[in-house]
Amino acid sequence: MEEQNKNCCNNCGKDEELEKILWVYKQDKDNLIQILNDVQEHYGYIPKHAQKAVSEYLNIPMAEIYGVITFYSRFTLKPKGKYHIAVCLGTACYVKGSSKIMDRLEERLGIKTGETTTDGKFSIEATRCVGACGLAPVFTVNGEVYGKATVQKLDKVLDELK
Repeated sequence: MEEQNKNCCNNCGKDEELEKILWVYKQDKDNLIQILNDVQEHYGYIPKHAQKAVSEYLNIPMAEIYGVITFYSRFTLKPKGKYHIAVCLGTACYVKGSSKIMDRLEERLGIKTGETTTDGKFSIEATRCVGACGLAPVFTVNGEVYGKATVQKLDKVLDELK
């Protein structure tokens, strides 16, 4: 079995880090979500070559892997920017003006929600709740929370990141 795994990994053309991720798990379909999570942690998204490698490693059709990736909002098929900015549009944040922050963010970066700037520096995501309702409205940059947000605060953060 070990030799079979080794051959699969060598024939798939995967990089060493991807091989290490796969080798942590038994070749069991029940490990799919954990593997996809580790792949996304490594790459920042789940690239096609990794989907193919996981498909071959677990002997699961690519369509099933794609279905899992697109079902769970945690997974993404597109690379995120160096600075991934998420604006909370949950009820508390929305009522306190987070839609204005999102509008300004899209205007400043010249992209829409779910997109990445052509230079790969920024990406935008809308979230429903980051668990900081007392600080509403909020946005995050690479997971760091900016509470009591205003358009001016967003502009200041963007100026610092550029």
